Amino acid sequence: MSSKAFGIDFGTSTIKIYKRGQGIVLDERNIIAISDHKNIIAVGNTAYEMYEKTPANISVTYPVRNGVIADVANMMSLLKSFMSVISGSKHIGAADYVVATPTDITEVERRSFYDLIASSGLKVGHIKIVEKPVADAVGAGLDVTTARGVMIVDIGADTTEVSILSLGGIVLSKLIPVGGNKLDESIKGIVKKRYNLLIGDKTAENIKKKLACAFSSVEASVKVYGRDVVTGLPTEMEINSTDVYEAICEYMYSIIDAIKIILERTPPEISSDIIDSGIYITGGSAKIFALDELMHKETDLKINICPDSSNTVVNGLGKIMEDHKLSSLADVLRSKTVVN
Repeated sequence: MSSKAFGIDFGTSTIKIYKRGQGIVLDERNIIAISDHKNIIAVGNTAYEMYEKTPANISVTYPVRNGVIADVANMMSLLKSFMSVISGSKHIGAADYVVATPTDITEVERRSFYDLIASSGLKVGHIKIVEKPVADAVGAGLDVTTARGVMIVDIGADTTEVSILSLGGIVLSKLIPVGGNKLDESIKGIVKKRYNLLIGDKTAENIKKKLACAFSSVEASVKVYGRDVVTGLPTEMEINSTDVYEAICEYMYSIIDAIKIILERTPPEISSDIIDSGIYITGGSAKIFALDELMHKETDLKINICPDSSNTVVNGLGKIMEDHKLSSLADVLRSKTVVN
């Protein structure tokens, strides 16, 4: 690799960039605001402030959906804007790039991450791919290069990826369309049904962060603002944690079911490793209160919630770039076993 290298985690909700020797240099919302004439109005956190508030001539969109690039042109514009911010100028020197990609996607979808950087107009040296569960495990401080099996569950914005790793590769993996955004949508739905109150995505996310709990026994409430469905007028209401639990419990059990499916298909020798070390949980929604208790109750295994759960993937990319012993984990596209 050249002296300058960047690790990029193109998340559905956020984009994180690690610069070798400096650590995480960018952590912004993966969102762009563009006008009818395709002019960029804002990117990242600034564009997120505009979300659900713009006039008809401005569109605010997320270029990544379900973990894959859905809008290449806008993602390319975002990447170039962010790289300019990092470098402090529009002229970015030659650099190597290491990109994290989900496992359970098609080769075309995986290739799109590579092509995005290759076609971005940046001065590119080498482009390497790291499968996201591998980067996730490395970022969580686990040794994935040995024969000892590791189980990691990444609960992202649009998807949850359940993976078994050993010897630097993925033994089994399952990607399900359940993540933080699904929980937000469900919270919006139950608030509308119970209280005749229309709320936005940001409000639903705020409710989730404050009230989401894996058990119904916890009691708390929060005041929220929205539009009354009956009168059409702005109003304030108090939402309680019981409603939030009912909104999200189905999705939490979907994640647990995916974990059980992977465990059922795990080779016996790796199963013994998982009994010893437990399951590692990462991703933004790993912070749901008492999630570890619910998972332990359902699987009877030790549950480890990673301390910096939102940044494990990008920190893993950083470790792979910084430590030459881990450089073999960043490679060309490799085949793997995916569980349907």
